[in-house]
Order: sequence, then structure tokens, then C-alpha cells
Amino acid sequence: MAEPTVVDNPERHRYELRFGDTVAGVVQYATEPGTVVLVHTEVSPTVEGEGLGSKLVSGVLDDIRARGLEVVPLCPFAAAYIRRHPEYADLVEDDASTGP
Repeated sequence: MAEPTVVDNPERHRYELRFGDTVAGVVQYATEPGTVVLVHTEVSPTVEGEGLGSKLVSGVLDDIRARGLEVVPLCPFAAAYIRRHPEYADLVEDDASTGP
């Protein structure tokens, strides 16, 4: 199987985890000036348990960092990922929380 890539699909307001032309996962988002609000993460049941959700979220966060934006992790999966990976904590908007 080819290496997955994380691609922004702004027309659909989501990042996609792709294997070639096949979408295996998505992170739905909304945008505000200077901020990306992560709303929901979903990975295809056929690839669950392979760490692809984490690969997807890290790719999203890397892209947000490269764009010089902040993040509001409303999605519980993304918020938990940021808590487990403090190297991304600086991306979280000051008024946002990654939960307990």
C-alpha cells in the first residue's frame, strides 16, 4: 500500500487522508480569521486501528503551523492528540482548551 498523504480540500472544508485517489479519513473544519476550528475527525472503518487518525491529525496540525495559523480543537480526537503531543500545544488559540 502507498504512503498516505494529508491534503487540504478547502471547497469541502476538510483535510483528507488519501491513498492515491482514495480518501481514507477526514478532518472537518471551519475557518475564522487566523484560526482553523477542527470540528470532527473520521477514519474509514477499513483502516481503523492502524494509527492513521493520528497521522491525519499530525498532518493537519503541521499544515496549520506552516500557514502561521492557530487551531481550536473542538474535535475530541484532535484535542486528545494535542494533549498527548505537547509540541503542538503552541498552536492552540489562547481562548481554546484541549480539555482535561
